[in-house]
Amino acid sequence: MISLYLIVGLFGALIGSFLNVCIYRLPRHESIAWPGSHCPACAHPIAWYDNIPIVSYLILSGRCRHCAVRIPLRYPVVEALNVLGYVGLLWFFGPGWPAAAYGLLYSALLVVAGTDLSHKIIPNVITFPGIAVGLISAATILPLGLTNGLIGLLVGGGILWLLAWASPYLFGKEGMGGGDIKLLAMIGAFLGWKPAVMTIMVGSFLGSLVGITLIAARVIKREDHIPFGPFLVCGALVALFFGQSILDWYQGLLAG
Repeated sequence: MISLYLIVGLFGALIGSFLNVCIYRLPRHESIAWPGSHCPACAHPIAWYDNIPIVSYLILSGRCRHCAVRIPLRYPVVEALNVLGYVGLLWFFGPGWPAAAYGLLYSALLVVAGTDLSHKIIPNVITFPGIAVGLISAATILPLGLTNGLIGLLVGGGILWLLAWASPYLFGKEGMGGGDIKLLAMIGAFLGWKPAVMTIMVGSFLGSLVGITLIAARVIKREDHIPFGPFLVCGALVALFFGQSILDWYQGLLAG
């Protein structure tokens, strides 16, 4: 079993390296397939031995071998997070197709968090196919079933759409963006409507907590915009890994 965790971890590192390509290139509308990996500063192609996930960053001390420009810390962080996510999914759900489907969702969420943090963009090329894959997975290999996946899509995307529509009337400014709506629709398609609602609740709480803290520390002003996507991603991960336990605990409280 340990060897399986090692294989999954190595695979997660390799996929994490590809996720970094997506995070960098998708907001710039560049191909994720061509050209090959290269330094954005000097455009020199990156050799295979300088492109080993996590390890090469440490060996190179976080700098390009050719021009010595600093490599963003995001690269090893995304790779490490994808490793931890894949290993965690294997541990939580065991070997099988459901864990593989959740792995696709997890990696898509990492890309969304990265692009929203760096460019305030949630790419349609991630969320639209993600919605389709979520529904197909719900109908075939996930325990929730197609009906719950469809309801999750409609409830998740519908709640944020309603908030986006009402925000100009209630708060005098635009609320949720279209990317957030499609992101939560994708999450609902994979996880169902209850986890989608939990995603909104957890994401809103974390977003409010971080926003208030940054305003109090005078890092941002009250009118500044904070990307909501990363908080929805955090909420989705809480729902994915701990959603059923939280729901069971809450229902136990209601039952007395």
